[in-house]
Amino acid sequence: MPYEIIPHPSDMGVRGIGGSLEEAFAEAARAMFSLMTDVEKVEPKEAIPFEVEADSLEDLFVRFLGELIFLRDIHGMVFSRFSVRVGKKEGKFRAAGQAFGENFQPAKHGIGIDVKAATYAWVKVEEKDGTWTAQGVVDV
Repeated sequence: MPYEIIPHPSDMGVRGIGGSLEEAFAEAARAMFSLMTDVEKVEPKEAIPFEVEADSLEDLFVRFLGELIFLRDIHGMVFSRFSVRVGKKEGKFRAAGQAFGENFQPAKHGIGIDVKAATYAWVKVEEKDGTWTAQGVVDV
């Protein structure tokens, strides 16, 4: 499984695993949205652009998840696929790309847990032996 849900005493943890940093971010986003709904039923009908910037990869990851929650709220959408590019310019890390999904339909997608925010608890972004992991806790 390219993503995992991590047990946490009061909230929920998400972990994305991939062959690149971008894949790990995208899979962690899928993990987060899998808490909210059945991502397998979410069709990638519409692309919503995003861009975030931070001083560290860990901060970038939290801001990335937070931006996706914000986009969910303002567009009334859920997302199932993510195109992410991560780079560094002038000392800042930047993630940009698109979240693909559709308007949330409870009868079609199912209702899961309401994710309110991404937090800095247990946040970790690392590469080991060619595999990237991006993980953190989301407030539910």
